[in-house]
Amino acid sequence: MEGANQSTVAEFVLLGLSDHPKLEKTFFVLILLMYLVILLGNGVLILVSILDSHLHTPMYFFLGNLSFLDICYTTSSIPLVLDGFLTPRKTISFSGCAVQMFLSFAMGATECVLLGMMAFDRYVAICNPLRYPVVMNKSAYVPMAVSSWVAGGANSLVQISLAVQLPFCGDNVINHFTCEILAVLKLACADISINVISMGVANVIFLGVPVLFIFVSYIFILSTILRIPSAEGRKKAFSTCSAHLTVVLVFYGTILFMYGKPKSKDPLGADKQDVSDKLISLFYGVLTPMLNPIIYSLRNKDVKAAVRNLVGQKCLIQ
Repeated sequence: MEGANQSTVAEFVLLGLSDHPKLEKTFFVLILLMYLVILLGNGVLILVSILDSHLHTPMYFFLGNLSFLDICYTTSSIPLVLDGFLTPRKTISFSGCAVQMFLSFAMGATECVLLGMMAFDRYVAICNPLRYPVVMNKSAYVPMAVSSWVAGGANSLVQISLAVQLPFCGDNVINHFTCEILAVLKLACADISINVISMGVANVIFLGVPVLFIFVSYIFILSTILRIPSAEGRKKAFSTCSAHLTVVLVFYGTILFMYGKPKSKDPLGADKQDVSDKLISLFYGVLTPMLNPIIYSLRNKDVKAAVRNLVGQKCLIQ
Protein backbone atom coordinates (compact mmCIF):
# COMPACT_ATOMS: atom_id res chain seq x y z
CA MET A 1 0.00 0.00 0.00
CA GLU A 2 2.84 2.37 0.85
CA GLY A 3 4.39 1.81 -2.57
CA ALA A 4 1.04 2.38 -4.24
CA ASN A 5 0.65 5.75 -2.57
CA GLN A 6 4.04 6.96 -3.78
CA SER A 7 4.06 9.11 -6.92
CA THR A 8 6.94 9.01 -9.37
CA VAL A 9 8.84 12.28 -9.79
CA ALA A 10 8.39 13.69 -13.30
CA GLU A 11 10.40 16.86 -12.77
CA PHE A 12 12.80 18.43 -10.32
CA VAL A 13 12.79 21.90 -8.80
CA LEU A 14 16.21 23.57 -8.72
CA LEU A 15 16.52 25.63 -5.56
CA GLY A 16 19.57 27.69 -6.65
CA LEU A 17 19.48 31.10 -4.95
CA SER A 18 15.70 31.24 -4.58
CA ASP A 19 16.09 32.31 -0.95
CA HIS A 20 18.35 35.19 -2.00
CA PRO A 21 16.57 36.90 -4.95
CA LYS A 22 18.70 40.06 -4.72
CA LEU A 23 21.81 38.04 -5.47
CA GLU A 24 20.33 36.35 -8.54
CA LYS A 25 20.56 39.31 -10.94
CA THR A 26 24.12 40.11 -9.79
CA PHE A 27 25.27 36.54 -10.34
CA PHE A 28 23.40 36.36 -13.65
CA VAL A 29 25.54 39.19 -15.05
CA LEU A 30 28.74 37.80 -13.55
CA ILE A 31 28.24 34.21 -14.74
CA LEU A 32 27.08 35.40 -18.19
CA LEU A 33 30.27 37.46 -18.63
CA MET A 34 32.42 34.53 -17.51
CA TYR A 35 30.58 32.19 -19.90
CA LEU A 36 31.15 34.58 -22.82
CA VAL A 37 34.87 34.72 -21.94
CA ILE A 38 34.93 30.89 -21.92
CA LEU A 39 33.31 30.70 -25.36
CA LEU A 40 35.57 33.39 -26.81
CA GLY A 41 38.85 32.23 -25.25
CA ASN A 42 38.43 28.53 -25.91
CA GLY A 43 36.91 29.20 -29.33
CA VAL A 44 39.97 31.23 -30.35
CA LEU A 45 42.32 28.48 -29.11
CA ILE A 46 40.46 25.86 -31.16
CA LEU A 47 40.51 28.13 -34.21
CA VAL A 48 44.24 28.91 -34.09
CA SER A 49 45.16 25.27 -33.40
CA ILE A 50 43.30 24.31 -36.59
CA LEU A 51 44.30 27.20 -38.86
CA ASP A 52 47.96 27.69 -37.87
CA SER A 53 50.16 24.93 -39.31
CA HIS A 54 52.84 25.62 -36.66
CA LEU A 55 50.39 24.37 -34.03
CA HIS A 56 49.71 21.03 -35.72
CA THR A 57 51.54 19.14 -32.98
CA PRO A 58 50.36 16.67 -30.30
CA MET A 59 50.45 19.29 -27.53
CA TYR A 60 48.15 21.69 -29.38
CA PHE A 61 45.92 18.84 -30.54
CA PHE A 62 45.37 17.96 -26.88
CA LEU A 63 44.91 21.65 -26.08
CA GLY A 64 42.24 21.94 -28.78
CA ASN A 65 40.47 18.94 -27.24
CA LEU A 66 40.70 20.53 -23.79
CA SER A 67 39.22 23.79 -25.10
CA PHE A 68 36.36 21.97 -26.86
CA LEU A 69 35.76 19.95 -23.69
CA ASP A 70 35.59 23.13 -21.58
CA ILE A 71 33.02 24.62 -23.95
CA CYS A 72 30.93 21.42 -23.79
CA TYR A 73 31.24 21.18 -20.01
CA THR A 74 30.06 24.73 -19.34
CA THR A 75 27.37 24.63 -22.04
CA SER A 76 25.87 21.52 -20.40
CA SER A 77 25.04 23.52 -17.27
CA ILE A 78 25.57 27.30 -17.49
CA PRO A 79 22.57 28.10 -19.76
CA LEU A 80 20.40 26.23 -17.24
CA VAL A 81 21.93 28.23 -14.38
CA LEU A 82 21.41 31.54 -16.20
CA ASP A 83 17.79 30.65 -16.96
CA GLY A 84 17.30 29.76 -13.30
CA PHE A 85 18.49 33.19 -12.18
CA LEU A 86 15.67 34.82 -14.20
CA THR A 87 12.90 32.27 -13.60
CA PRO A 88 10.80 32.37 -10.40
CA ARG A 89 10.12 28.60 -10.46
CA LYS A 90 13.15 26.71 -11.71
CA THR A 91 12.17 23.23 -12.95
CA ILE A 92 13.77 20.59 -15.13
CA SER A 93 12.25 17.35 -16.42
CA PHE A 94 13.54 13.99 -15.17
CA SER A 95 14.97 13.14 -18.61
CA GLY A 96 16.49 16.62 -18.97
CA CYS A 97 18.12 16.22 -15.57
CA ALA A 98 19.56 12.84 -16.60
CA VAL A 99 21.03 14.29 -19.82
CA GLN A 100 22.54 17.24 -17.97
CA MET A 101 24.09 14.95 -15.34
CA PHE A 102 25.50 12.67 -18.06
CA LEU A 103 27.14 15.53 -19.97
CA SER A 104 28.63 17.21 -16.89
CA PHE A 105 29.90 13.94 -15.43
CA ALA A 106 31.34 12.81 -18.79
CA MET A 107 33.16 16.09 -19.40
CA GLY A 108 34.62 16.13 -15.88
CA ALA A 109 35.95 12.56 -16.12
CA THR A 110 37.28 13.17 -19.65
CA GLU A 111 39.21 16.25 -18.50
CA CYS A 112 40.92 14.25 -15.74
CA VAL A 113 42.10 11.63 -18.26
CA LEU A 114 43.04 14.24 -20.86
CA LEU A 115 45.23 16.14 -18.39
CA GLY A 116 47.04 12.86 -17.72
CA MET A 117 47.57 12.32 -21.47
CA MET A 118 48.95 15.86 -21.76
CA ALA A 119 51.38 15.12 -18.90
CA PHE A 120 52.66 12.08 -20.81
CA ASP A 121 53.12 14.24 -23.91
CA ARG A 122 55.25 16.70 -21.89
CA TYR A 123 57.19 13.83 -20.33
CA VAL A 124 58.18 12.41 -23.71
CA ALA A 125 58.97 15.88 -25.13
CA ILE A 126 61.36 16.77 -22.31
CA CYS A 127 62.75 13.44 -21.13
CA ASN A 128 63.01 11.75 -24.55
CA PRO A 129 63.11 14.60 -27.10
CA LEU A 130 64.83 12.54 -29.81
CA ARG A 131 62.13 9.89 -29.68
CA TYR A 132 59.27 12.38 -29.42
CA PRO A 133 58.34 12.39 -33.15
CA VAL A 134 58.29 8.57 -33.12
CA VAL A 135 56.41 8.05 -29.84
CA MET A 136 53.93 10.91 -30.23
CA ASN A 137 53.01 10.45 -33.89
CA LYS A 138 49.48 10.96 -35.18
CA SER A 139 48.60 7.27 -34.88
CA ALA A 140 49.40 7.54 -31.16
CA TYR A 141 48.07 10.91 -29.98
CA VAL A 142 44.72 10.77 -31.82
CA PRO A 143 43.73 7.42 -30.19
CA MET A 144 44.94 8.81 -26.84
CA ALA A 145 42.54 11.75 -27.11
CA VAL A 146 39.70 9.55 -28.36
CA SER A 147 40.21 7.10 -25.48
CA SER A 148 39.91 10.01 -23.02
CA TRP A 149 36.47 10.90 -24.42
CA VAL A 150 35.36 7.25 -24.56
CA ALA A 151 36.50 6.55 -20.98
CA GLY A 152 34.77 9.67 -19.64
CA GLY A 153 31.57 8.90 -21.54
CA ALA A 154 31.53 5.23 -20.47
CA ASN A 155 32.04 6.16 -16.81
CA SER A 156 29.28 8.74 -16.97
CA LEU A 157 26.92 6.26 -18.65
CA VAL A 158 27.46 3.77 -15.82
CA GLN A 159 26.95 6.34 -13.04
CA ILE A 160 23.87 7.97 -14.57
CA SER A 161 22.32 4.59 -15.51
CA LEU A 162 22.56 3.55 -11.86
CA ALA A 163 21.12 6.89 -10.74
CA VAL A 164 18.07 6.96 -13.02
CA GLN A 165 17.08 3.43 -12.01
CA LEU A 166 16.52 4.62 -8.44
CA PRO A 167 12.94 5.41 -7.37
CA PHE A 168 12.28 9.13 -6.75
CA CYS A 169 8.95 9.32 -4.98
CA GLY A 170 9.05 12.13 -2.45
CA ASP A 171 10.82 15.44 -2.28
CA ASN A 172 11.75 16.72 -5.75
CA VAL A 173 13.65 19.88 -4.70
CA ILE A 174 17.35 19.80 -5.64
CA ASN A 175 19.35 22.11 -3.40
CA HIS A 176 21.64 23.22 -6.21
CA PHE A 177 21.80 25.28 -9.41
CA THR A 178 21.88 22.21 -11.67
CA CYS A 179 21.26 18.47 -11.50
CA GLU A 180 24.39 17.77 -9.49
CA ILE A 181 24.50 13.98 -9.07
CA LEU A 182 25.11 13.92 -5.31
CA ALA A 183 22.25 16.36 -4.72
CA VAL A 184 19.97 14.19 -6.89
CA LEU A 185 20.95 10.95 -5.12
CA LYS A 186 19.90 12.48 -1.78
CA LEU A 187 16.31 12.59 -3.09
CA ALA A 188 16.10 8.87 -3.90
CA CYS A 189 13.75 6.87 -1.69
CA ALA A 190 15.93 3.75 -1.81
CA ASP A 191 19.34 2.55 -0.69
CA ILE A 192 22.09 4.34 -2.66
CA SER A 193 25.00 2.25 -1.36
CA ILE A 194 25.73 0.83 -4.83
CA ASN A 195 25.81 4.34 -6.28
CA VAL A 196 28.17 5.59 -3.56
CA ILE A 197 30.52 2.61 -4.01
CA SER A 198 30.45 2.97 -7.81
CA MET A 199 31.24 6.69 -7.61
CA GLY A 200 34.01 6.00 -5.09
CA VAL A 201 35.65 3.51 -7.47
CA ALA A 202 35.22 5.98 -10.35
CA ASN A 203 36.85 8.75 -8.31
CA VAL A 204 39.88 6.55 -7.64
CA ILE A 205 40.19 5.69 -11.35
CA PHE A 206 39.45 9.12 -12.83
CA LEU A 207 40.88 11.37 -10.11
CA GLY A 208 43.43 9.33 -8.19
CA VAL A 209 45.13 7.52 -11.08
CA PRO A 210 45.60 10.62 -13.32
CA VAL A 211 46.90 12.65 -10.34
CA LEU A 212 49.43 9.92 -9.53
CA PHE A 213 50.42 9.65 -13.20
CA ILE A 214 50.85 13.44 -13.52
CA PHE A 215 52.84 13.57 -10.27
CA VAL A 216 55.25 10.82 -11.37
CA SER A 217 55.58 12.37 -14.85
CA TYR A 218 56.58 15.73 -13.38
CA ILE A 219 59.10 14.14 -11.03
CA PHE A 220 60.90 12.79 -14.12
CA ILE A 221 60.38 16.09 -15.99
CA LEU A 222 61.81 18.24 -13.18
CA SER A 223 64.69 15.78 -12.70
CA THR A 224 65.54 16.08 -16.40
CA ILE A 225 65.24 19.88 -16.42
CA LEU A 226 67.55 20.24 -13.39
CA ARG A 227 70.23 18.22 -15.20
CA ILE A 228 70.31 20.68 -18.12
CA PRO A 229 73.61 22.58 -17.74
CA SER A 230 72.58 26.04 -19.00
CA ALA A 231 70.08 28.32 -17.25
CA GLU A 232 68.61 29.30 -20.63
CA GLY A 233 68.08 25.64 -21.51
CA ARG A 234 66.35 24.95 -18.18
CA LYS A 235 64.10 27.99 -18.65
CA LYS A 236 63.15 26.96 -22.19
CA ALA A 237 62.42 23.37 -21.14
CA PHE A 238 60.28 24.44 -18.18
CA SER A 239 58.34 26.95 -20.29
CA THR A 240 57.08 24.09 -22.50
CA CYS A 241 55.27 22.46 -19.58
CA SER A 242 54.56 25.39 -17.22
CA ALA A 243 51.13 26.14 -18.75
CA HIS A 244 49.99 22.51 -18.39
CA LEU A 245 51.31 22.35 -14.82
CA THR A 246 49.45 25.57 -13.95
CA VAL A 247 46.20 24.22 -15.42
CA VAL A 248 46.62 20.97 -13.44
CA LEU A 249 47.22 22.89 -10.19
CA VAL A 250 44.16 25.10 -10.78
CA PHE A 251 41.94 22.13 -11.74
CA TYR A 252 42.86 19.83 -8.85
CA GLY A 253 43.44 22.68 -6.40
CA THR A 254 39.85 23.87 -6.74
CA ILE A 255 38.57 20.28 -6.33
CA LEU A 256 40.56 19.89 -3.09
CA PHE A 257 39.31 23.27 -1.87
CA MET A 258 35.68 22.32 -2.62
CA TYR A 259 35.69 18.93 -0.91
CA GLY A 260 38.33 19.54 1.76
CA LYS A 261 36.60 22.41 3.59
CA PRO A 262 35.43 21.70 7.16
CA LYS A 263 31.65 21.67 7.62
CA SER A 264 29.97 24.10 10.00
CA LYS A 265 28.23 22.57 13.04
CA ASP A 266 26.27 25.73 13.86
CA PRO A 267 22.75 25.64 12.25
CA LEU A 268 22.93 29.32 11.24
CA GLY A 269 26.48 28.87 9.99
CA ALA A 270 25.44 25.71 8.15
CA ASP A 271 22.79 27.67 6.22
CA LYS A 272 25.38 30.25 5.16
CA GLN A 273 27.84 27.51 4.29
CA ASP A 274 25.17 25.79 2.21
CA VAL A 275 24.88 28.91 0.02
CA SER A 276 28.67 29.24 0.02
CA ASP A 277 29.13 25.60 -1.08
CA LYS A 278 26.69 26.04 -3.96
CA LEU A 279 28.42 29.23 -5.13
CA ILE A 280 31.88 27.65 -4.87
CA SER A 281 30.66 24.67 -6.91
CA LEU A 282 29.15 27.06 -9.48
CA PHE A 283 32.31 29.13 -9.82
CA TYR A 284 34.44 25.98 -10.01
CA GLY A 285 32.40 25.03 -13.07
CA VAL A 286 33.25 28.28 -14.85
CA LEU A 287 36.57 29.38 -13.33
CA THR A 288 38.80 26.57 -14.64
CA PRO A 289 37.40 26.63 -18.22
CA MET A 290 37.77 30.43 -18.22
CA LEU A 291 41.37 30.36 -16.94
CA ASN A 292 42.65 27.57 -19.22
CA PRO A 293 42.85 29.63 -22.46
CA ILE A 294 44.20 32.63 -20.52
CA ILE A 295 46.97 30.51 -18.99
CA TYR A 296 47.92 28.94 -22.30
CA SER A 297 47.84 32.30 -24.06
CA LEU A 298 49.90 34.20 -21.50
CA ARG A 299 52.50 31.48 -20.99
CA ASN A 300 52.92 30.29 -24.57
CA LYS A 301 54.71 32.27 -27.29
CA ASP A 302 53.43 30.03 -30.09
CA VAL A 303 49.78 30.60 -29.14
CA LYS A 304 50.30 34.37 -28.80
CA ALA A 305 52.00 34.47 -32.21
CA ALA A 306 49.21 32.42 -33.78
CA VAL A 307 46.53 34.71 -32.31
CA ARG A 308 48.38 37.80 -33.59
CA ASN A 309 48.64 36.24 -37.07
CA LEU A 310 44.94 35.39 -37.05
CA VAL A 311 43.98 38.93 -35.99
CA GLY A 312 46.39 40.39 -38.56
CA GLN A 313 44.88 38.31 -41.36
CA LYS A 314 41.36 39.46 -40.45
CA CYS A 315 42.48 43.09 -40.42
CA LEU A 316 44.03 42.69 -43.88
CA ILE A 317 40.84 41.09 -45.25
CA GLN A 318 38.75 43.95 -43.89
